[in-house]
Amino acid sequence: MVRSMTGFGRGQTRGHGYVVSCEMRGVNHRFLDIHIRTSRRYSVLEEKVKEEIKQALTRGRVEISLTIEKSDDSRRAIKVDKGLALAYYNYLKELAENLNISPEISLIDVFRLPEVFSLEDQEENLETVWQVVREALQEALTSLVDMRTREGVNLSKDILARNQGILRAVELLEARSPAVVEEYQNKLRNRLVELLAGEAVDEQRILQEAALFADRINVTEELVRLKSHIMHLQELINSDESVGRKCDFLVQEMFREINTVSSKANDLEMNRVVVEVKAELEKIREQMQNIE
Repeated sequence: MVRSMTGFGRGQTRGHGYVVSCEMRGVNHRFLDIHIRTSRRYSVLEEKVKEEIKQALTRGRVEISLTIEKSDDSRRAIKVDKGLALAYYNYLKELAENLNISPEISLIDVFRLPEVFSLEDQEENLETVWQVVREALQEALTSLVDMRTREGVNLSKDILARNQGILRAVELLEARSPAVVEEYQNKLRNRLVELLAGEAVDEQRILQEAALFADRINVTEELVRLKSHIMHLQELINSDESVGRKCDFLVQEMFREINTVSSKANDLEMNRVVVEVKAELEKIREQMQNIE
């Protein structure tokens, strides 16, 4: 199924003492281009994030904003510097005696002294962090893929409709091509009749000239290949794989064939149809720029 390269997804997960939020934005790009914004502390997880993305996406620029925070229930350790507390206490007691003031020192007084008490985060297990990150990442990725899929359905309908229009135009060119040769042959005969002023017209010569003309403007091979490309494009659009690059190449080939038809066609009606085909191909090519 065709998918667009644009979309947005968001996911949030809480667990193991962490709250993780993940936002993804997808835009057009020729290849898969992943950019991740997160704190330096968790930058080691970026490769894991990229591997998850590569499992689900094949093309497009994907911008990921990853926020990892410790939740209120995450445990923190209290560190007490007993030696420093005792040194403070002895010094303050000695100072009180020297100044002849009350030596009463409460526990809260010691607690308030610099660096006696400190809070320390427990050592983090990055595999545990990754479990939470992966859940949020998958939620955002699923949302992004769903949006890209919905947009892809609309793109598919438009491309298939234009592709059928091109097929009808090619059938008109096939029907018109023999008539061009016949018209040329009749015009040639009428000119010779006028020039010869009643003398006998060499029909064999007329047939030879018509045959040469028919060979010069023969676009049968180009139209056959063009119809084959049209059928192939329809198959690709209806397939389940990522077809953006294949479709890009196929549309280029379709342009090449119709340009050859344009250069050979010596007929106003055929040229008008060729212009319509080129216009539709250009619109398809614009839509292809957004297909994964």
